[in-house]
Amino acid sequence: QVQFVESGGGLVQPGGSLRLSCVASGFAFSVIGMSWYRQAPGKERELVATIDYTGGNTDYIESVKGRFTISRDNAKNTVYLQVNSLKPEDTAIYYCNARKVLGSGYAPRFVSWGQGTQVTVSS
Repeated sequence: QVQFVESGGGLVQPGGSLRLSCVASGFAFSVIGMSWYRQAPGKERELVATIDYTGGNTDYIESVKGRFTISRDNAKNTVYLQVNSLKPEDTAIYYCNARKVLGSGYAPRFVSWGQGTQVTVSS
């Protein structure tokens, strides 16, 4: 059974930082790329950052480049998202999922999602 358990969110002031974690289970984590997604109130879930199975190749949406860093520890079946210089528009629930290639991009590999971790950026 595929499972994702996200943690590390919280309430932070603009400019603050958090480190999000996602522990995955139920599939061959070490050979599959992973992604972080977020969903803000009233908006669709969007892909934020993605990483290949080695951890050597990463990509980000334009709005978070230079501020967010995705990484992984295959020994711990964990993917991380370091979020720095947070802005109010980063407020969302953050989720992780394994990825699959879809066209020129990536899509969630599994229909199962975790509960996510809430990030709220407010003064």
